[in-house]
Amino acid sequence: MTLVALIPAHNEQDRIVATLAGLYRQKVRPDRIVVVADNCTDRTARIAAYCGAEVFVPTDNRDKKAGALNQALVTLLPDLDDDAHVLVQDADTVLNPDFVRSALVAMEDESVGAVGGIFYGEQGGGLLGMLQRMEYQRYALEIRRKENEAVVLTGTGTLFRASVLREVREARRAGTIGGGDGHYSLASLTEDDEMTKAIKTLGHRTVSPDGCWLVTEVMPSVGKLWHQRLRWQRGALENLRDYGWTPVTRSYFGQQIMLGLGTVALALFALFAVLNLVLVGWGGLSLFWTAITVIFVVERTLTVRRLGWRATLLALPLLPELLYDVFRQAVFVRSLIDLVLRREARWVAT
Repeated sequence: MTLVALIPAHNEQDRIVATLAGLYRQKVRPDRIVVVADNCTDRTARIAAYCGAEVFVPTDNRDKKAGALNQALVTLLPDLDDDAHVLVQDADTVLNPDFVRSALVAMEDESVGAVGGIFYGEQGGGLLGMLQRMEYQRYALEIRRKENEAVVLTGTGTLFRASVLREVREARRAGTIGGGDGHYSLASLTEDDEMTKAIKTLGHRTVSPDGCWLVTEVMPSVGKLWHQRLRWQRGALENLRDYGWTPVTRSYFGQQIMLGLGTVALALFALFAVLNLVLVGWGGLSLFWTAITVIFVVERTLTVRRLGWRATLLALPLLPELLYDVFRQAVFVRSLIDLVLRREARWVAT
């Protein structure tokens, strides 16, 4: 059985060494490590080669990460048997040493077509970085509650069966699923989310075992976070539009509907609170609503306790995370408006 690691990288000279070191520390190391140096203007390719990795340079790629991966896969997959595996990992991510072994164990179940990672945020980034780490921590808990089903085969780290990647491309070329005629969709802003839906549509399971965790970067500024989340959210909505209502997408539609309802509910609550204060005035504490608030605070603090006392203290007053939620809801509203008005989506590097 052959295992090939593909690392798409665009100007990642500051992070590529740590990423490669994480692969070299794997309990089950890849047979080949290929850095896909896409339109790099820095020393990413040179550093990767110095560290012992192969370097693949895409030709005239204008299709971002998906295009770069498609070019690399076209050259690599013909030499791989169907029982081979392909690990696709972002260049700003470090896998835990047991990632590959845990993914291969999960692959012993023939119904599993791909294994996605559970991502945690790296240290740093101040208050904004902590809020992202808290968000990722709760996302990891959500995956466990769903019996380790991979909601999204995250680009930060996913192991595929070579046979499944071939099947996806054949399905695109046959028109069974959209996105062009390559392995990854060129029509999606979020190629990892679209790939998840493609693999599930073809009848394969996607999982995220506890051992497949990794550490990825957090956005250092509000501007970068805005552009990152706008791309994620717009891409998720567009993928649902393209796939339509199916047994696979039902739960994804449900997530977006709940996000929309939450946005409306929070706006109405804020409006009611302001009007009540202006028209009626402060009426004192309500025992019922105080109890509800205490329960909510306990839940918010317990779900981030593994991040340490700083995260717990940040969760206690609710306000910082409430503002963070408002930010995420603003991203949702903007994405929905852009989609309805058919505004051209722009890829902004983060």
